[in-house]
Amino acid sequence: MDKTDKSDIFLSAIELNKGIIYKVANSYCKNVEDRKDLVQEIIIHLWKSFDNYDNNFRHSTWMYRISLNVAISFYRKEHSRKRISNPLTDGIVDFPHYDSVEDNESNLGILQQMILQLKNLDKALMLLYLEEKSHKEISQIIGISETNVATKINRIKNVLKQQFTQIKNQ
Repeated sequence: MDKTDKSDIFLSAIELNKGIIYKVANSYCKNVEDRKDLVQEIIIHLWKSFDNYDNNFRHSTWMYRISLNVAISFYRKEHSRKRISNPLTDGIVDFPHYDSVEDNESNLGILQQMILQLKNLDKALMLLYLEEKSHKEISQIIGISETNVATKINRIKNVLKQQFTQIKNQ
């Protein structure tokens, strides 16, 4: 395959699956500029590893795996940098104020904030779960067994339900 064909195939795969990159970036970065940086970093890593792409997997599975690994590394690097620069605001979550339960958007905002506070692996699992990926595909992307995927997702859902109930009862 010549460089033009490789570039065309890569760009086509990116275009078809760009939502994956943006979802991962949105899940790991609150700041718009950080999201842009992360998207660029993910695309660079995808390009560097494109020669090693295994045709036994779908492009989306391959992209999720690389995107999540890059996002976790990026998050750790940014998180430690911000902790050094501003330790007082690290980890503080501002939940949106709401007056009634009828506003589903506020509930969604609360859920998104709770997911952002999860550990990296748990956040990745929930992102893929909310994307309605099968346990098999999640296990391929994350690199853990299907049984472990099911167990972890169930535990995370229970924790999120408890937290959500506590917040709604305040």
